[in-house]
Amino acid sequence: MISFEESETLKKLQAVVREVAIQRMRPISRYFDEHEGEIPWDYVAFMHEAMKTMGAASLVPQVEGNKVQPPNYVMLAHTIETLSWGDAGIYLCTPRGGLGAAAVEANGTAEQRDKFLGRLSGDKPVFTAMAITEAQAGSENSAIQCRAVFDAQSQEWVLNGEKIFVTAGHKALVDTPGFVVVWATIDPEAGRAGIRSFVIEAGTRGIQVTRQDKKLGIRASDTVTLTLQECRVPANHLLGEVKLAGKASPKGFKGAMQTFNVTRPLVAASALGIARAALDEMTRLLTESGVEIRVGMPRQKMSYVEGEVIDMQRTLRAAWLLTLKAAWLSDEGQPNALEAAMCKLMAGEVVTRVTQKAVEILGPVGYSRTYLLEKWLRDAKINDIYEGTGQINRLVAARLLLGYRGSELR
Repeated sequence: MISFEESETLKKLQAVVREVAIQRMRPISRYFDEHEGEIPWDYVAFMHEAMKTMGAASLVPQVEGNKVQPPNYVMLAHTIETLSWGDAGIYLCTPRGGLGAAAVEANGTAEQRDKFLGRLSGDKPVFTAMAITEAQAGSENSAIQCRAVFDAQSQEWVLNGEKIFVTAGHKALVDTPGFVVVWATIDPEAGRAGIRSFVIEAGTRGIQVTRQDKKLGIRASDTVTLTLQECRVPANHLLGEVKLAGKASPKGFKGAMQTFNVTRPLVAASALGIARAALDEMTRLLTESGVEIRVGMPRQKMSYVEGEVIDMQRTLRAAWLLTLKAAWLSDEGQPNALEAAMCKLMAGEVVTRVTQKAVEILGPVGYSRTYLLEKWLRDAKINDIYEGTGQINRLVAARLLLGYRGSELR
């Protein structure tokens, strides 16, 4: 059975991570929000070294021989929540992981995991990314047009297309010896059945960053457009078992989607870290102004502000418990597609509402740049968009609850 008791190991790790959030993230939060495109290299270098000693073995995949030990996802959720409480954009600059690593862990062969994940614990910081979205293919992945064609003579895949809104794409391909996992189709007529995932390493010819986006929030994290022109990758960079050159990867699209069952609870944890930051700061400012939040009072005897704060605390706690369940199921090797979709949906709604209410309740103080509340409001919204919008996760949850296939409930 799932236990909500925190182990001594987790408590010690949380104490360290909280100090990182307070001492290393909050002081530079405003600067990197205002200087989008700059990378907090001091933070990156510190975390790369610190993770060697602060329990990182539980936070990133560990390669042992030809086996990969996945992270402890409950511990990772706690860590991400606290780092995002510090600053969500800077948290996204933490090395040794990312969507690309999660995709390899979920879908790669033992050899691929050893090759690509083994470098995460090397001497230099490494970033990974995953490129899915295209101009005509956002939530509807079956519309992907990035094409992968197998060249039997060279035993290589040749990729052509463009990917947009790639989180950490610049860091993965330009700033560090990382890699990006690109979703492409080997058969455009097959829809989702033709989609495969390919690992493209930094330094590969034919892939380049062609645009760096300006964003509403999480500005410390780079978001880029990638253009692929005759980009050649070895046959064994197709994620999954390749029995016949150009034919396999038996998991296909379904295997690629398994990545999200792992990462959506982690995105939810990040969202809830932002929400907790806003709630903590709002409560502090209200207390300093002489506003008391009385707990346990009948609702009709509470002030409007008290009622709103209690509701914010309640929804935040409920979303966190659901997120922990989804992460725990991953740790137990149990199916968690429903819980992953539900916690991502709920966290996206909660963080949007909590940050907006915090700014609203504090009025001009919350809206001003004196405090970070307005920044957290801007950081919040992306959590309801990336890795499956709220609408898509609601649809996923409905299909799983009602037993419908994708073609039956759209």
